[in-house]
Amino acid sequence: MTAPTAAVRDRALGLAPQELPAYLYDLAALDAHAAAVRAALPPQVELYYAAKANPEPEILAALAPHVEGYEVSSGGELTHVAKAVPEHPLAFGGPGKTPDEITAALELGVARFHVESAHELRMLAAIAARVAPHTRVGVLLRFNLGLDGASLDALEGSSLTMGGRPTPFGLDPAEADTVVAAFTDGSLPQLHLLGVHAHLASGLDAPRQLAVAETIVTWSQALARRHGIRLAEVNVGGGMSVDYTDPGALFDWARYGEGLALLCAAHPGLTLRIEPGRALSAYCGWYATEVLDVKQSHGEEFAVVRGGTHHLRTPAAKGHDQPCTVLPARDPWPHPWPRSEARQGRVTFAGQLCTPKDVLSRRVPAAGLRAGDRVVFAMAGAYAWNISHHDFLMHPRPGFHFL
Repeated sequence: MTAPTAAVRDRALGLAPQELPAYLYDLAALDAHAAAVRAALPPQVELYYAAKANPEPEILAALAPHVEGYEVSSGGELTHVAKAVPEHPLAFGGPGKTPDEITAALELGVARFHVESAHELRMLAAIAARVAPHTRVGVLLRFNLGLDGASLDALEGSSLTMGGRPTPFGLDPAEADTVVAAFTDGSLPQLHLLGVHAHLASGLDAPRQLAVAETIVTWSQALARRHGIRLAEVNVGGGMSVDYTDPGALFDWARYGEGLALLCAAHPGLTLRIEPGRALSAYCGWYATEVLDVKQSHGEEFAVVRGGTHHLRTPAAKGHDQPCTVLPARDPWPHPWPRSEARQGRVTFAGQLCTPKDVLSRRVPAAGLRAGDRVVFAMAGAYAWNISHHDFLMHPRPGFHFL
């Protein structure tokens, strides 16, 4: 999943130095991966794409045949995704929604709001009464559930914990009965309680994801029984593991789908929803660049490349080495000065920024690496360009190629 596809390799080698760095997205690979994910899931499970992972319009459009909708987490994402993939359902999540954002979502006809607090619920009801008076707006209450047993053990393997402990995300479970009662006693006629949402962690493998999903569904059904209501939907979130340190350790979608099928069978009539982001799009993107210089420093060898972590922030943000492949330049060296060359077997790839944190990958096997060679960094299809500090040092922005 990390070696460049033929299309990516050809484009990376064919671009002129001045056209690098560049993001290369293999849309055919994305289409095949998304189709396989959808095929692994039972019909009772809806697949939404978390647009925050990569909101490029071409990525959103490539996923459209395989997803039931998109999860957005800001007014900007809301407008952008609605334009890029019109007529597709949106779920509006995220903490700290503003009145203007809620108004815009209602005007666009958003049918699902992931509500994060009692205050937000009251705000949504008041704005809905004014903006959409003839519509009952659908709500999924997001809860920060406490966990125990197998589910608590599952979170120990998380790379990013969003719940199960004090966080700014979701309602406290202690508020659950009071908030649900506001729907059953007629206090919120503008709103319709569809179900529960809980995204507790990211970076979980399939068994851990299933343990968390079972806890969320069991808790939600118990809440419904206490109030004599039926919940039509439970969203168990995303966060499927993507391992940059072991790229071959792919999330087991087949096992996950089988487990979700058993969970659906135990709760007939309930729609489950998942909202992966990184696990859908990460593997379809590469960051391609050129080696500018190869140099020695205190016994180690460094290759300085065009661009850096201001374009591809994930290795600096997560503290990992981005998987990469060296592509020897196929054109002759065009300059009158000598070509710098690696003398050791391993090289650390650094960018152009004036900070020691601008490192993309450490001690990569790259014997014979030379200035002018190309390097393509894999797993760059999610949380890469869109979370990076683009304007630091004001280097040129990368190109974007959708293959």
